Amino acid sequence: MRESVQAEVMMSFLVSEELSFRIPVELRYETCDPYAVRLTFHLPGDAPVTWAFGRELLIDGVGTPCGDGDVRISPAGRDALSEVLIRLQVGGDRALFRSSTAPLVAFLDRTDKLVPLGQEGALADFDAHLGEALDRILAEEQNAG
Repeated sequence: MRESVQAEVMMSFLVSEELSFRIPVELRYETCDPYAVRLTFHLPGDAPVTWAFGRELLIDGVGTPCGDGDVRISPAGRDALSEVLIRLQVGGDRALFRSSTAPLVAFLDRTDKLVPLGQEGALADFDAHLGEALDRILAEEQNAG
């Protein structure tokens, strides 16, 4: 049986310094892929877009800037931990989202209750599920393209 944790969070999609709008974002964590979280962004007029990245990256990014490459997460302000920025990039295309920290922390707390951080490897044989995870990621990329 596949166990999972889901939440929906409203985030601001920051198009420019002058323009932003709120969108629903589905957060999902599954025990069959215990190292990753998935965020599905529901942009108006477009098909939903799903990004998968390390759960630990999201955990760390709530409190301190982290990530390199395609996903970067950081607190929105230096003094307050009330909001988080999530930067996503593919080639030259970039998207920036701002979320309240509280619902992300609540979601991460629920994932930790399902699979405590550091215990992901105890769920199953990593090699047995690597092919399945890669197939799922490739399918998501093809559907998004």
